[in-house]
Amino acid sequence: MRVEIWSDIACPWCYVGKARFEKALEAFPHRDQVEVVHRSFELDPNRAKGDVQPVISMLTKKYGMSAAQAQAGEENLGTQAAAEGLEYRTRDRDHGNTFDMHRLLHLAKARGRQDELVQLLYRANFAEERSVFSEGEERLVELAVAAGLDADDARAVLADPTAYADDVRADEREAAELGANGVPFFVLDRKYGISGAQPAEVFTQALTQAWGERPPLTLIEDHGAEACGPDGCAVPQH
Repeated sequence: MRVEIWSDIACPWCYVGKARFEKALEAFPHRDQVEVVHRSFELDPNRAKGDVQPVISMLTKKYGMSAAQAQAGEENLGTQAAAEGLEYRTRDRDHGNTFDMHRLLHLAKARGRQDELVQLLYRANFAEERSVFSEGEERLVELAVAAGLDADDARAVLADPTAYADDVRADEREAAELGANGVPFFVLDRKYGISGAQPAEVFTQALTQAWGERPPLTLIEDHGAEACGPDGCAVPQH
């Protein structure tokens, strides 16, 4: 079974939602047969690269709330994250364009290290003092290497603005086609969609239901073809 997760590194509920989903997946009896794929979604796609501002300032401008209201929201998110065992800095975080991070995540997918990189990017953005936005590309290269990627490969992707750009845009178009206008958005076997950072119990129910409704395998008549089994291999009779 495949689970696709549309998310953005700048999205705090994606950070929390991933932890809740993984809690459900860890307890799922068939977890070893579940493939998880991370898909790209930008919450702020029109923000220019290099346009970095404090999270509180971004929230007050985008949603028309007061600084006190924005800070209260961050404190609530910190509480929600802590309940999932996650660290969350409620003050002095910043916000910026995430397109390069998504491009690196597609490189990581090609190298089989996608989940490792997405987790490191989340932690760097939400829990660590060093910024993933204002410290430049070498910060992203450092995180890519920590995830198991080659530094030169990561630098080459960041140096070429077209590298994996089509993959990011394809993910975003697909999200729109599926009706996802916010993240996190989870799709199970292209049959069920779950929007938002739902409780782990919701993910458990969805995994169980999706697994139980998988169509049984239809065998094509073998016409006596030879095969191997627990008792050995069939010996052709002449």
